Amino acid sequence: MNIGQAAEASGVSAKMIRHYESVELLPPAQRSDAGYRQYGERDVHTLRFIRRSRDLGFSIDEIRDLLSLWQDRERSSRQVKALAQSHIDELDRKVRELLEMKATLETLVHCCRGDDRPDCPIIEELARDAPVPSKGSRRLHGSRLA
Repeated sequence: MNIGQAAEASGVSAKMIRHYESVELLPPAQRSDAGYRQYGERDVHTLRFIRRSRDLGFSIDEIRDLLSLWQDRERSSRQVKALAQSHIDELDRKVRELLEMKATLETLVHCCRGDDRPDCPIIEELARDAPVPSKGSRRLHGSRLA
């Protein structure tokens, strides 16, 4: 099947199929005499695996590891579980960060009168001179809310 058919069968766009080939998640496609990519059912199955992994938020590197484990029939489920647990831990961290951002914004919105006057605590907080937060810290300076 051609790339359009593989895209339709897998739910992965043709652009992403080419990308997955370029980052070596998917082996290079066979080529027709005219140079067009040709895919088989195994490729489509792999693309579905990748799509489901992406839907769960796994990174390209994590998917590479998952694909390797999937293809290794001698693997232990312990390895797969450890990788999934690590991903859960990362998702938990991101959820905490998002909840902190939400709480900060809710407080700022609550403090803003939202009238015709120019003073606005939201703008004041965004404009405040503050050190650049370290990677992983996304809270606005001085706003610690729970």
